Amino acid sequence: MGSDKSYKKVRLEEKILQELNVILRQDLNDSRLQFVSFTKIKLSQDNSYAEVSWDTFDSGKRGDCKKALEASIGKIRSLLSSKLQMRHTPELRLSYDGQFEGEQNITKILEDESKSGKGF
Repeated sequence: MGSDKSYKKVRLEEKILQELNVILRQDLNDSRLQFVSFTKIKLSQDNSYAEVSWDTFDSGKRGDCKKALEASIGKIRSLLSSKLQMRHTPELRLSYDGQFEGEQNITKILEDESKSGKGF
């Protein structure tokens, strides 16, 4: 297999990402997390930790979202553990992913260009 990631690891990352977003929507009652989404998961070689990227549609509230996520991370990991039924649930390490913010900036640039008549 020419890939540096095994199929099993990719499937596990996809499953963790899916379950984390379900937990975010269904199990946490923090209004600051309303517009937050987990975007990517990268498991360590031994699955002991997972780098969890997150983003928010409301970049003005990024700081509040970060505080809410950090306060909830223990509960999130515990819920993830019960859903995955793994022997060892990876430690979750949060990192901000400005994907939505970048998309909004690109859209704004394109709109500004079209308004000024400079089309591409």
